[in-house]
Amino acid sequence: MRFGVNIPAFDQLSNPKEIARLARMAEDSGWNGFFIWDDLIRDNGPCGDTTVCLAAIAMSTNKISFGPMVIALPRRHPWKVAREAVSLDILSDGRLILGIGLGDPPESYERLGQIGDIKYRARWTDEALRVIELLWRGEETNFRGEYLRVDGVRFTPVPVQKPRIPIWIGGWWPNKGPMRRAARWDGAIPGKWEQILSPQEAAEIRDFIASNRADITSFDLAVSGITPHDDHNKAAEIVRPYIEVGATWWIEDLGPTRFGTSWEIKPEQITEIEARIVAGPPRI
Repeated sequence: MRFGVNIPAFDQLSNPKEIARLARMAEDSGWNGFFIWDDLIRDNGPCGDTTVCLAAIAMSTNKISFGPMVIALPRRHPWKVAREAVSLDILSDGRLILGIGLGDPPESYERLGQIGDIKYRARWTDEALRVIELLWRGEETNFRGEYLRVDGVRFTPVPVQKPRIPIWIGGWWPNKGPMRRAARWDGAIPGKWEQILSPQEAAEIRDFIASNRADITSFDLAVSGITPHDDHNKAAEIVRPYIEVGATWWIEDLGPTRFGTSWEIKPEQITEIEARIVAGPPRI
């Protein structure tokens, strides 16, 4: 199992310099991955730009994997996402993991004049993912879909990683649609709204992925949760059942769920975030 942290770029952490500082701290403390939330509308405080923060992480670290967990793809043009991802992959010498989701809630789309209907966003996302994959090949791309069209476009440079930048798909369990989508790509980031996914649920997801995919050996199942910074035995006790059911990544939740607050990071919580990062990943 590999270990990462996931942090919302909210409030004080909306500053890319702060995100970069914590990413360096995570790398120095032995974590394998550093991930950030993707948000655009936030009424109760500042919110950082995802791509700029990811660039700051890439420039301030040397070996840790990083990426968005997850980008709300229907908010963006897929060709722009494809170009940004390649640039981040080159900037980091091939360390980007691209987390993709539909985005929540629907109102966050509708307030900006976009379509919030989840079925529309799901179909659009499937087309957009196909377009991104085709553009990353660096060959002339022609695509006709229900929503998207590409005529004779060739994108270069191509990603550092082969066969492509890993794509992980996020979604709320027990919704089957996102995990069915995940089975077509490289990894899954299942979650439950303001709850912790249980080991039994992780096992159910692993089985569901296996039933929708020919080979699961190279597939990543990333689960998130909360472990203490000052009790390594307790941390190992929490994580071990997820390893036993086939999870390949543990993503330490350093967001509001950890603190029991509503979508905000208070100044005093930064100290706890730093303490959890410096303590390093659970020791199994």
